[in-house]
Amino acid sequence: MECYLGSKVALATMHGKERAIARPFRSLLGLELELPRGLDTDQLGSFDGLVPRAGGAEQACLRKARLGIENLGLPLGLASEGSFGPHPEMPFLAAGLEVMVFLDQERGLEIWERLIARRTNFNHRCAAEPAELEGWLTQVGFPTHGLIVRPEHPCNGAETLLFKDLPDHPQLAGAIDAAATASSNGRALLETDMRAHRNPTRMACLRTLATRLAKRISTACPACAAPGWGRLEVVPGLPCSCCGMPTPLTHRERFGCVSCSHTEEHPRPDGLAEADPQHCPLCNP
Repeated sequence: MECYLGSKVALATMHGKERAIARPFRSLLGLELELPRGLDTDQLGSFDGLVPRAGGAEQACLRKARLGIENLGLPLGLASEGSFGPHPEMPFLAAGLEVMVFLDQERGLEIWERLIARRTNFNHRCAAEPAELEGWLTQVGFPTHGLIVRPEHPCNGAETLLFKDLPDHPQLAGAIDAAATASSNGRALLETDMRAHRNPTRMACLRTLATRLAKRISTACPACAAPGWGRLEVVPGLPCSCCGMPTPLTHRERFGCVSCSHTEEHPRPDGLAEADPQHCPLCNP
């Protein structure tokens, strides 16, 4: 998309996300990232819980992008936001929802991409001493991946006590001891640090998402040529190979423009034309 070649886009981040985002935006769009100075994005909500996030991830993401635009006085803005919890389709697995938005104020464009990340180290554990965490620390990737430590049940005055940016096992042990001492049950709560610069697994997801968004921005609408043509939603109803009844599986994909009302439906990209009867509500009730 040559309209952005050589332009600058404000990336609102204080957690090093430019390391994941800069390359795809430069190589696919010719855009250079510029980071607002002194912008505290934690004011919109922090992963340590000290600043609650008002609204959902998409609202916070949009506010963040607008703050970056205001801070730098640029017409282009970019931001991402993540939330973590049970997978929407498999609740027994942890997952991350990553959203990323690109704003072009001159053209009135708001272009989104979303990613459900099954690859995440999102986790927590309670312990009175490090010996209880043998194996778990390796599972969550410490110290390459960060941890946040706080009292499990804070005594009066210890509600805001927490430790993060712990570089090694000795300092982690000290944090666990201090947090356990300040807890009414003598135990510390350890949570994976989901800030991008302390979580390489999340940073890899952001790189994937940034590449998707840059590709979408670089794709022109076939009707009006505006940037941002891409998939809007999936259309269920793939017919059962046995009885022909519609199943919940994706049948087609609907693509659309963020500028005009033009939409198109396309077959699913893997070419699958029929569903296995195990997915059929009639054959496998």
